[in-house]
Amino acid sequence: MTGKMQKEQQINQVGDLASRWATSRVRTIPDFPKKGIQFRDITTLLADAKGFRKAVDELVQPYVGVSIDKVAGIEARGFILGGAIAHQLACGFIPIRKPGKLPYRTIGESYQLEYGEDRLEMHEDAVRSGDLVLLTDDLIATGGTAEAAIKLIRQAGGTVVAACFAIDLPDLGGAQKIRDMGVEVMTLCAFAGD
Repeated sequence: MTGKMQKEQQINQVGDLASRWATSRVRTIPDFPKKGIQFRDITTLLADAKGFRKAVDELVQPYVGVSIDKVAGIEARGFILGGAIAHQLACGFIPIRKPGKLPYRTIGESYQLEYGEDRLEMHEDAVRSGDLVLLTDDLIATGGTAEAAIKLIRQAGGTVVAACFAIDLPDLGGAQKIRDMGVEVMTLCAFAGD
C-alpha cells in the first residue's frame, strides 16, 4: 500500500477505542430543541480539559503532514474545534457564519432546511484561489450546512481537502452526501438515529 493510500485510509476511520472514548463524553438531551430529537451535546466533551485535548488531537492526527492552508469552522461549535485544529496545524482559520454576522464584504451560499431556507457567509477574501481547506463542525447530520460551506469555499476558489466532525449521525446520510461531493469525511464517533 502506498503512503498516499495509507493516509487516505487513516483519514476515513478513527479506531474503536477513540470512538468509544468520544461517545462516552457526549451528553444526549432528549426532546431538544423539539420533541423527538435526541440532541448530541459536545459541551461536556469541551468542558473536560483532557477530553477536549484528546478530541482535537484525534481530529488533527490524520492531517499532520498534509498541506492545509486554512481550517474553516461552521458557526458556532465549529469555531471552537476549528480554532484549535488550525492552531495545531499552524494554519489560518476561517469563520463560516450565518448572515449579517461578519463585518466585511461577504459571499454566501443558501441551503435548504426541513422547513425553509438558510444561508452561510464568509468574508470575500477569506479563501484565495488554490487554498487547501479543512472544514470542521461539531456534528454532521443531513449534511446541508456542510454542503453549503463546501460550495462556498469552492466558489471562492478553494479546495476542500477533507471535512472532520466530532459526531456523525449516519442514519441521516450527511457524511455520505459530503463524500458524494468528492470530499473525505472523518468523524470521532457516531450515534444511531437522529
